[in-house]
Amino acid sequence: MTGKESRTVSITNGLAEVNRTRLYYEVIGEGCSLVLIHGDLVDSRMWDLQWNAFGPHYCVIRYDRRGYGKSDAAVGPYSDHQDLYELLKFLGVEQAYLLGLSGGGAVAINFTLEYPERVDALILCSSGLSGYTFSEEVQRYSTGFRSAIKRGDVARAVELSLRMWTDGPQRTPDQVNPAIRERVREMGIQAFGRSWDDANPQRPEPAAIHRLAEIDVRTLIVVGNQDMPDISTIANLLQEGIAGATRVVVPGVAHMVNMEQPKEFNRLVLDFLGG
Repeated sequence: MTGKESRTVSITNGLAEVNRTRLYYEVIGEGCSLVLIHGDLVDSRMWDLQWNAFGPHYCVIRYDRRGYGKSDAAVGPYSDHQDLYELLKFLGVEQAYLLGLSGGGAVAINFTLEYPERVDALILCSSGLSGYTFSEEVQRYSTGFRSAIKRGDVARAVELSLRMWTDGPQRTPDQVNPAIRERVREMGIQAFGRSWDDANPQRPEPAAIHRLAEIDVRTLIVVGNQDMPDISTIANLLQEGIAGATRVVVPGVAHMVNMEQPKEFNRLVLDFLGG
């Protein structure tokens, strides 16, 4: 099938055996394919409030990246964007809209650069960017996170991540919906309760930050105004580097825009793709 063809979806969920691993996926709806790519602390459940909203309009695919959720652990060298390519081949998808959040945004960008003919539109929310050097503040957090993981204190590592990303630098934990914090915590504890010691993620070279001008698809950039300053900087780089890209700032939210403001986020996505 192609992303531009309408069909009835027969596959609802399963494990795709690709690239010497197994990736868990779910499919809902029919029509053009829309792929949801989760971030680095969470898994495909982060899209729960988009799943039924997008399903009536598109053939929506969400999956757990290697090491997350119900997919196999990340062991040895692997490439997230190559995993996505093989998953879409497994599902028979030739073209798709890609929607990625945080690290999932970086995967979507890398995939678009490597397989431009397979991408019809790109939606980047709170996106990462391969080749970007994070600020000293984020690097200090990363050091603390890795230290907690190394000593086996997964709960502390996940709480550090919640404070940095879900809360954001301008809010305290009690200013964030507790249900959202706990949902992210649950996914994070599951992800980092697994061993990542043998994981060796590979990324394209040269890095995406140097190749943004190559991207020639409709692109929407979404960022929360309570997010880390680095994410706003990346959003600026994406807007400047991708010709015709549209940027939208959502007030009152940090990194997890789709979970904190699902109605507004869903409207932005549906309006963009419908247009």
